[in-house]
Amino acid sequence: MEKQVVSLEMNGTTFSLETGRMAKQANGSVVVRMGDTMSLVTVTADKRPSDRDFLPLFVEYRNKTYAAGKIPGGFFKREARPTERETLTCRLIDRPLRPLFPEGYRHETQIVAFIISADTDFHADTLSITGASMALNLSDVPFTTLVSGVRVAEVDGEFIPNPSMSQLDESTLDLVVAGTDDIVCMIEGQCEEIPEDRLLDAIEFAHEWIRKLNGLQRQMLELVPAQPKWDMPAVPDNSALEEKVAAFVGAELKQAIVVKGKMERAGALAEIKEKVAAEFTTEDGGPDPKAMEALGAVEKKTMRSMILTERKRTDGRDLTTVRPITIENGILPRAHGSCLFTRGETQSLGTVTLGSKQAEQRVEPLNGEQYWSKYYLHYNFPPFSVGEVGRYSGTGRREIGHGKLAERAIRPILPDIEDFPYTIRLVSDVLESNGSSSMATVCSCCLALMDAGAPIKAAVAGVAMGLIKEGDDIAVLTDILGVEDHLGDMDFKVTGTRKGITAFQLDTKIAGISREIMTEALRDAGTARNHILDVMEEAMPAPRETMSPYAPKIETIQIPVKKIGALIGPGGKVIKQIQEETGATIEVDDEGMVFISSTDQESGKAALEFIVGLMAEPELDKVYHGTVKTIVDFGAFVEFLPGKDGLLHISELEHFRVGNVEDVLQVGDKVDVKVVEIDSRTGKVRLSRKALLPVPEGMENMPRDDRPRDRGDGGRDRGGRGGGRGPSRGGRR
Repeated sequence: MEKQVVSLEMNGTTFSLETGRMAKQANGSVVVRMGDTMSLVTVTADKRPSDRDFLPLFVEYRNKTYAAGKIPGGFFKREARPTERETLTCRLIDRPLRPLFPEGYRHETQIVAFIISADTDFHADTLSITGASMALNLSDVPFTTLVSGVRVAEVDGEFIPNPSMSQLDESTLDLVVAGTDDIVCMIEGQCEEIPEDRLLDAIEFAHEWIRKLNGLQRQMLELVPAQPKWDMPAVPDNSALEEKVAAFVGAELKQAIVVKGKMERAGALAEIKEKVAAEFTTEDGGPDPKAMEALGAVEKKTMRSMILTERKRTDGRDLTTVRPITIENGILPRAHGSCLFTRGETQSLGTVTLGSKQAEQRVEPLNGEQYWSKYYLHYNFPPFSVGEVGRYSGTGRREIGHGKLAERAIRPILPDIEDFPYTIRLVSDVLESNGSSSMATVCSCCLALMDAGAPIKAAVAGVAMGLIKEGDDIAVLTDILGVEDHLGDMDFKVTGTRKGITAFQLDTKIAGISREIMTEALRDAGTARNHILDVMEEAMPAPRETMSPYAPKIETIQIPVKKIGALIGPGGKVIKQIQEETGATIEVDDEGMVFISSTDQESGKAALEFIVGLMAEPELDKVYHGTVKTIVDFGAFVEFLPGKDGLLHISELEHFRVGNVEDVLQVGDKVDVKVVEIDSRTGKVRLSRKALLPVPEGMENMPRDDRPRDRGDGGRDRGGRGGGRGPSRGGRR
């Protein structure tokens, strides 16, 4: 196959699709390019169907470091396990495509995206969504729906498609949308408290560009000879068996579905399952798997029918009611902040740990400079939260995704670094789960921040919305249960403050969601969010005024960048001295922001005073309280500001002649001195003690040669020699 390229203009640059040059042995392959960012996306699939009862779709996304002209770190100098960013992008590609595979498709299918070139302008994640759709449609895999992904930013009130990174930095919105020509399949993003109507406008803007990119894919399909798609066997008609199962246990099933309590309901359904397994058997006497599949279908239809016709949910709520909420703040005495948030049968233990600059998380993006993050959130979902036995291994993709959603939700309301210079680690341990655990995480972690005394800008809450859709019959559900997520058609998570939305995530199990449904879901989500905020604010009206005694004490001070070297000193001498003398830990960034952390207020205050003095410039005629550091024949060197010494010449000790400096001062003595001269060329400082002492009575009018002298050195006035040669000799050290 010859190389084929199609392109269009997007955000002032060229967006192109290319096939026929790379990875030709894959079932389908395409290179998506925007600017100098290139994503190679391939699709491979096994023609033999697997025996699994779900779609075995596997998505991998990898940033190749050579794409940005970098060599991987570490001992082995090669790419290792996926980063968090790569894992999140895998989910971003998977979520819009999975619902669009044909019903009954059970072939192992793998989508792989390699980022083979990366500039500093454009993200590759949305390019890879479009590339995955193009590769699937070019392949012989029976996938025929065109899907594209678009990122939208808003700068100065204008929407921008696939913005550059600099444009995204200025944006109040970071929205990713994937969809077909007619329907939105997936949305995800974060924003700075924007209203619902503006978010809907942004989604519609993205959808316009999705249609253009789908049109570009059609151009490619017209140029490339189509591969014949695999024949998909007809989905077996199980309706007759479903009717038999419904006749056998339908009434019991309807009663079991509305049993209050997740575990009690599961027990009732398990009894029905055992009854069906005993009644419908195979020739060898075992349970008929088709009958068990039919039971699942009957359960799904029964629950959905109850919601659509009776407006009744499994736990007895109507469509818009939020489950009962209980909040317990400050339950962990040693944590810096904590909250146990329970909504129905979903419970999250949110905790806050405050740290110094040393606790910042290093982030190494492929197409950008390394930076350090002062805020991160970790979400944990242990097996016991759903009453199961499970393995404790590495963090799964779901946990990473839920944690990132909650992290985005809270980020806009965090205090500015000037007001709260701590590194913040939030952790949500889900202790019970019956739906919406990520939204419970947002609430528990927000309240934990308030319990920790963090001056957040506003409280934030979240709620998950669901959907049941049969033809034109629609029911939008507020605060969905696990079973409603499992058997429903949509999971739309929305977080925000009273002012507006901060984060969102939409996944569907049907072809897509219309604007009308999203409008209703966002409206009901706003009502539910305000109700949850009412409950949260009743439990914690405002952040605590005092922090935990176990939290580190952190002070900050901004110093001129040119003085960073003076703070650090040769080989770190000065900063080490401050830390040793005060017991505080001191860190400084490239912009001159100094972070002082300590276990007690006194240590931090002492270090701050030291640095303030170190940064201060000596002022002529100003009086300082200094410490004698060194004594020499011609005087003493006095540290009058931290790290700054001046010469207190022997002639400036007393009004009378001093023969031996040590007759007046000793090393370590505290002494008040006045700055009498600052050398404009060298910056050396001359000090005087004499200028602060009263002139002895009778000396005011006495000729200088007649004034009393103290020749404690036996007549050798070595200090006088130095004093008579001017400040340049006296200043030598």
